Amino acid sequence: MAPQRRAATKAPEGNGAAERRNRSSTKKDRAPREVQRLWQRPWLRTAGLGAGLVLTALLLWSSLGAEDGVAEVLARRGEVVAGRFIEVPCSEDYDSHRRFEGCTPRKCGRGVTDVVITREEAEQIRSIAEKGLSLGGSDGGASILDLHSGALSVGKHFVNLYRYFGDKIQNIFSEEDFQLYREVRQKVQLTIAEAFGISASSLHLTKPTFFSRINSTEARTAHDEYWHAHVDKVTYGSFDYTSLLYLSDYLEDFGGGRFVFMEEGANKTVEPRAGRRRGRGLGGGCKSARGPRAGEAAPRWPGVR
Repeated sequence: MAPQRRAATKAPEGNGAAERRNRSSTKKDRAPREVQRLWQRPWLRTAGLGAGLVLTALLLWSSLGAEDGVAEVLARRGEVVAGRFIEVPCSEDYDSHRRFEGCTPRKCGRGVTDVVITREEAEQIRSIAEKGLSLGGSDGGASILDLHSGALSVGKHFVNLYRYFGDKIQNIFSEEDFQLYREVRQKVQLTIAEAFGISASSLHLTKPTFFSRINSTEARTAHDEYWHAHVDKVTYGSFDYTSLLYLSDYLEDFGGGRFVFMEEGANKTVEPRAGRRRGRGLGGGCKSARGPRAGEAAPRWPGVR
């Protein structure tokens, strides 16, 4: 029979050992009660909650910032840009398009300026757009008004406002409205010509030229999905230059809706500011897609395009 190993006999504890164990047990029991009493103090509880809120805010900020990836702000809303032009290499894709002497860009680039029109003029132009769009409006997030062709978003479709409303239009728009519109268009035309070193008389207005109002309403048609990356020269073959005049302020009138030039390495963003003109020569081609971020609050007025 295999021998069985017996446990060693425990030596009797002395009074000193028993007292040390009792003191250790008392400290362990006392610690949770002391922590509880400290947490019940208002100032400490407030400090703890504050630290938690700060951490939550930092995590949220990090999460929101991560959406943009790597991005460089080309023009911030709070700054007044007198004139900023960034030349970029022309895409080889542009060689496959028809060229027009004196008009086709000889260099490619992007320009941003806040001094083409005043904020007062921007407010007046916005008023014209608001009057026109009050006659209709898209069921989705993007509404269009084209004073040249008469196109107006109504529900899920477009109507010709001059035919649809007839003589009532005279009670909507005044001759002063149309005159201001023409003056602003001419100022934009001159700015583009100067930036790209061509004659303003060589530039001709093409279509579409329109006002747009964008909000966060769910898209109903493909026309409402304004946030997709695109290349204007591909979308509109007649375009050699595009210009967008903002009529509202980023973070004051709306959230989201920044303009993004999408590039390898780092995107370039433009924060809308009333009266800010953003334009480009389209030689960037398919290597330089662009698009706005989806809006978070309504309405955003990218304005005249």
